[in-house]
Amino acid sequence: MAAEREVRAAGDDPFDLLRLSRYFSERSPQPMVAVEGVTHIVRYLNPAFASLAGRSSEELMGRRLAEAVPEGAGNGCLALLDRVFRTGINENLAEQEHRQTRPIPVYWSYAVWAILGHDERPAGVMVHVTDTTEMANFRAQAKAMNEALLISATRQHELAEAADSLTARLQAAVQTRDHFLAVLSHELRNPLAPMSTGLQLLKLASTDAIVAENSRAMMERQLKQMVRLVDDLLDVSRITTGKLELRKVRVDLAAVLRDAVEASRPLIDRGGHKLIVTLPPDPILLDADPTRLGQVFLNLLNNAAKYSEPGGHIHLSAARDGSEVVVRVRDTGIGITAADLPHIFGVFVQVDTTWQRSQGGLGIGLSLVKEFVGLHGGRVEARSDGSGKGSEFVVRLPEAVHLPATDPLAGPKVVVPEKPRGPQRRILVVDDNTDAAESLAELLEIMGHEVRTAHDGAAGVEVAAAFRPDVVLMDLGMPKLNGYDAARRIRATPWGREPFLVALTGWGTDDDRQRTRDAGFDRHLVKPVDPSALTKMLAEMRTSSP
Repeated sequence: MAAEREVRAAGDDPFDLLRLSRYFSERSPQPMVAVEGVTHIVRYLNPAFASLAGRSSEELMGRRLAEAVPEGAGNGCLALLDRVFRTGINENLAEQEHRQTRPIPVYWSYAVWAILGHDERPAGVMVHVTDTTEMANFRAQAKAMNEALLISATRQHELAEAADSLTARLQAAVQTRDHFLAVLSHELRNPLAPMSTGLQLLKLASTDAIVAENSRAMMERQLKQMVRLVDDLLDVSRITTGKLELRKVRVDLAAVLRDAVEASRPLIDRGGHKLIVTLPPDPILLDADPTRLGQVFLNLLNNAAKYSEPGGHIHLSAARDGSEVVVRVRDTGIGITAADLPHIFGVFVQVDTTWQRSQGGLGIGLSLVKEFVGLHGGRVEARSDGSGKGSEFVVRLPEAVHLPATDPLAGPKVVVPEKPRGPQRRILVVDDNTDAAESLAELLEIMGHEVRTAHDGAAGVEVAAAFRPDVVLMDLGMPKLNGYDAARRIRATPWGREPFLVALTGWGTDDDRQRTRDAGFDRHLVKPVDPSALTKMLAEMRTSSP
């Protein structure tokens, strides 16, 4: 019922859907702001927009957009918002002058599209701003030079070519952005539709155990799909910023491939495909990050399944080739044209976008495959004889240096933990999202724990002082007092050294984890938290808590 309330609440307010994109929008260098359709009240803005407007987010949130863009009434920006809200048709407004409080004018270009509500009618407007000051200044400088110096025709031609090149690059970037946003919107809506249907099924057939179980399983699959979309976006961000680190251990290639096949099996079976796996009899050892390497082969197997007609054949094989290991994933699917092959590993590339072939995804899977393989010192190649003739992806990785036979893996042994059987805990859940806090508390109580809740940081500190919990599960972004400061206040009390503090947040970069450590948290978990991982943590945490 808690999950139902959460989804229903999100459905009533279309702006809550923006939470799903904050994993990437908050870090985007491109300014974005969402406003109400009639009043132009700002409902969401990212840090880039606040910086561009020269105001803090707190100053702009809940105020009219005209306060951030005072020239909007005169240059047509506000009229454009009204028109897009009324018609639902996307529009652009190029190079509008803004002086703000700056001594020299700046120029912004706007891309505006409607935010659709549950009834598919406009409920608000999303505005994407591009700072085109450099382009505008370039044009103005070129014009001034022509007028003042009467530069030669050759020089004029060179300047025109440079301006055209910059314009073409800007237009290409805008088109790529618009395509990505459209695909992202589609991919985030796709899982929401069956989840909404599943909740209705649970309401209408609450006494039918089979329907309830099928609905629950379906919603769990869709939730995992949404989490994977966000995780892929975060991986792209980590790679582009150089913050992705591999955790290499000595692994058996067969085990990595077996896990990838198991994870891809539902998709393969759903397509009625036949999977043929050919592996050498002797173990092939790699020095690799098993999680990232597993993503490589899972992406390749999933692509083979998604882009093959029902009843297709998928071949997975591995073999030694000198000092290298060669893994091949071959299918009888739609194939790749010669024109698409050179770009197949690009970010957001999808070679077949017709609706009949649409199988979901943001077009970043193969880009991650190339990056992950490269980080392991390997290389990947795509092959195809053309459209309709299947594809083959060949991954080459360096084989691990052989070690003495007395210790063939020469690494830490993998210990399979027993099913957690921890003691009952006193747990405090602190989250300003009431549905999230109460549903998690209900889950923990079912597990046998004693639970209290609070809905802002200040209340969390007060409840903790009275309740003296063993564990505090705390959100970070909360009113009155954020999670970081709440953790510091708890740690500053005489009793505050004992509780096990866990940060529950949507932020998961290395910098985010370091910040929570600095604030006094013992653990950092990224939402949505896997209940089995939470159970395991509670069972295995230190037992010295009061």
